[in-house]
Amino acid sequence: MLYFLIFSMYIFDYKKGENMSRKVPELNLFDYLMENSDKKTKFSQSLFEGLKDYGFIVLTGHPISTELLDKSYELSKKLFSLDVNTKKNYSMPENGHQRGYTPFGTEHAKNNKVADLKEFWHIGREGMGELENFWPSEVKEFKNTFLELYALLDQVGLALLEALTLQLDLPIDYFNTRVSRGNSILRLLHYPPIDGGVEKGALRAAPHEDINLITILVAATQSGLQLKDRDGQWLDVTPPKNSLIVDAGDMLSRITNEVIPSTTHQVINPDDKNTDRYSMPFFMHPNPDAILECIPACRGEQEKYPPISSDEFLKQRLKEIGL
Repeated sequence: MLYFLIFSMYIFDYKKGENMSRKVPELNLFDYLMENSDKKTKFSQSLFEGLKDYGFIVLTGHPISTELLDKSYELSKKLFSLDVNTKKNYSMPENGHQRGYTPFGTEHAKNNKVADLKEFWHIGREGMGELENFWPSEVKEFKNTFLELYALLDQVGLALLEALTLQLDLPIDYFNTRVSRGNSILRLLHYPPIDGGVEKGALRAAPHEDINLITILVAATQSGLQLKDRDGQWLDVTPPKNSLIVDAGDMLSRITNEVIPSTTHQVINPDDKNTDRYSMPFFMHPNPDAILECIPACRGEQEKYPPISSDEFLKQRLKEIGL
C-alpha cells in the first residue's frame, strides 16, 4: 500500500512538472520561405501540430524588421496619448467599429457582459468600399508606417495559410484565392493603467476566441497573455521581443471541423496596476463572399457546422461581442 501511494505521488508530480514545462512551440518562418523542400515540410508539420496541440505558435524568425516594429509601437503610444475627444472624432460605431477608434469599455468577450479594460484602433485593407481607413493627422508618419506593417503581416499570414495546405490535403493556393480581398484587420491595442473604478471581475481581455482564420500578434510591450492549453490549464505566453505569436480562430476551427480548435486566451491584469500595455494583433479574414465550409480531409464521420458566408459569420460574432 505504501509503495502504491509513493508511486501515485511520483506520477502526480511528474505530470504536474510536465504541464509546467509545456511551452508554446517556436518556429522560424524563413525555414518555409527558403527553397528547401525538407525544411518546408518540417515547418508545415510543426505549424499544424502546434496549432492543433497548443493553439499557439511563436515565430522567432520572420521578415518584419525590428526597426519597423519599434516605430509602430512608438506611433501607437502617441496615438493613444491623444485626448479622448480627439480620438472619438475617428470613431465609427455604425460600421461595427471595423475602422478607426473604439473607446475604452466598449468590447466584451462573447457571453460576458463585463467590458474589457482596453481601447483600440482598427486599420483594414485599403479599397474596401464603405470601410475606409482613418489616418489621424495628429500623428506624423502614421499612415505610411502602418500600411507597411499591414502589408508585411498580410504576407506572413498568406505564407502560414499556404503552409497549412500541405497538412490539409488542399491545393497550395487554396487560401490565397480566398483571402486576397479579405477584411483583415490590424488592431492597435492599449490597456491603460487600472484604477479603482473598474467593474468587479473586469480583465484587460476576458477569456475569448478570435473570430477569424488566424491571428498574428506582434509581441506586446508587457506580459499578461495566457492561453488555455488543450488540457484546460492556463499557460503564460512570454515570447521573445519582436517575435510574432500565431493562434487559430473560430473560422479556421469551423472549416477544419475542429481538427484545429480555436484557441481560448486572455490578458490578465498586472500586479502593478499603474502600467500601460500595448499590443498589435493582425486578424486574417477571408473574402466577405467566401463560404466557410468543411475541408474534405477534415470531414470525418460528419460535418459539425453548416456552410456560411464569411461576412455573415463575422456580423454574427461582432454583435456577440458588443461591436
